[in-house]
Amino acid sequence: MVPKYVFLTKGTGVNRDCLHSFELALKEAKIEKYNLACVSSILPPRCKLITMEEGLKKLKPGQIVNCVMSRNSTNEFSRQISSSIGVAIPRDRNIFGYISEYHAYGETSEMCAQYAEYLAASMLASSLGADFNGYEIFGRRKEDREGITFKGTGFLIGSNIVETRNITQIGVCKERNVWTTVVSAAVFVI
Repeated sequence: MVPKYVFLTKGTGVNRDCLHSFELALKEAKIEKYNLACVSSILPPRCKLITMEEGLKKLKPGQIVNCVMSRNSTNEFSRQISSSIGVAIPRDRNIFGYISEYHAYGETSEMCAQYAEYLAASMLASSLGADFNGYEIFGRRKEDREGITFKGTGFLIGSNIVETRNITQIGVCKERNVWTTVVSAAVFVI
């Protein structure tokens, strides 16, 4: 069962109960109807990134759905939280990619997003046994050798050109003793 598709989604939930705030975050992300099974971080070769709307059409309520999820919760008044998924997609689609999950406190959306992309690229490099110095181009758009600009950040891992993407959710606890939960997920579709 190798997934053919993956989509990215995110949400925030607020409730006096932590579990219920998590459920509401899943609802905003439109994945509350599925039995979510969190898996590790490999993006299968030739797995196509699709829109959430396309992906949801391929799923049925109650279905067991694999995903890589980042989740963060707080009930501390004024505390800012974030969750992010980073995806490293090799230009050569016959090579597997990598998905990272990252969550933080007090970081901006941009900081969290960039670090999630860096994590995905660096873990892919480690898995491939390739040298990687991502900090040289961390957080900047990059053109590959053919002059094509990536939509996200681009990295060169060994001889592989890799595009990175992210989905990031920020939340702030706005009421004392009320839980705020943020989720970001890469959802696999068979």
